Amino acid sequence: MKEMEKAGQTIGRRVFTVKVTDEREFPSAFATMAQQNAGGLLLGSGPYFLSRRRQLAALATRYALPSSAPHRSYAEVGVLMSYGASQAVAYHRAGNYVGRILKGETPANMPVELATKLDFVINLATAKALDLSIPPNLLTLADEVIE
Repeated sequence: MKEMEKAGQTIGRRVFTVKVTDEREFPSAFATMAQQNAGGLLLGSGPYFLSRRRQLAALATRYALPSSAPHRSYAEVGVLMSYGASQAVAYHRAGNYVGRILKGETPANMPVELATKLDFVINLATAKALDLSIPPNLLTLADEVIE
């Protein structure tokens, strides 16, 4: 959070956090963001958010909040865009690790690998619902554009 706040200050934007402990708090959290004139929403990556991504995408669209998330599955259900580690590559790498362990390697001796392939996905249907125009140069950078 501190890094995001610092980045926001660098470009003259205020970053604020809205915390929820239960999905019943989502509507009031979105109302708070609207009252604060939030310009966008960055969703978390944990299983709590991932399992509720459809509800979050619908609320973001209802409150006209451009939203971003770290997994392509968010953009697939209506979040405006996603950018993060390729899950397909991560699962492949995990399979390699399991194979090495099954062949006798000690997990503690295996290196931690950072993501080398990132996926950038834009949902044009959501952009249209939000009355946003996505610049053509941004579209060309996307790994996938959902119509």
